[in-house]
Amino acid sequence: MMKWSCSVPGLKLKIAGKSLPTEKFAIRKSRRYLSPKPISLPIPALEMMYIWNGYAVIGKQPELTDGILGIITKAEEMLKKGPENEYSVDDECLVKLLKGLCLKYLGRVQEAEENFRSISFNEKKIKYDHYLIPNALLELALLFMEQGRNEEAVKLLETAKQNYKNYSMESRTHFRIQAAILQAKSSLENGNRSMVSPVSL
Repeated sequence: MMKWSCSVPGLKLKIAGKSLPTEKFAIRKSRRYLSPKPISLPIPALEMMYIWNGYAVIGKQPELTDGILGIITKAEEMLKKGPENEYSVDDECLVKLLKGLCLKYLGRVQEAEENFRSISFNEKKIKYDHYLIPNALLELALLFMEQGRNEEAVKLLETAKQNYKNYSMESRTHFRIQAAILQAKSSLENGNRSMVSPVSL
């Protein structure tokens, strides 16, 4: 894993003179392996799966989702047992985000909400993965929309949109936020309970 990760920066391609956002994200994450004392990423494949919106697809299959939750839970336990380092809070918050998604798709709504909220509680402690904060707000808002809590959802979405800038995969997150805002406001205007499409959002 370390050998492959170290080679990532050299694989960057440019299209029309610009690097792809997902490549920039992967390169930034791989830098952890280039330091004199490299620290492994906790669940890199599952993190990239989130970037590609894979949980919305896997979430339709409870057995697969439960299996992934098991992997995430083991990673969480390893982080708790391991020595603290400069990435500890970031890694713990990443695990909370992905764990919250799995719990949501398994119908464990309260637990999912607790995991998403814990990321905001640790906002000031996050050093590198600032993308986690607006994405946690987005996922919590989508959870609220599924429960018909559209007013609360809009507030969270507006906070995620207005208060956070210059983080990894920002354009992708903004697209999802804007789509969710339009859907939540439409539901409020029509007096309907929102039916969120996880694949589109």
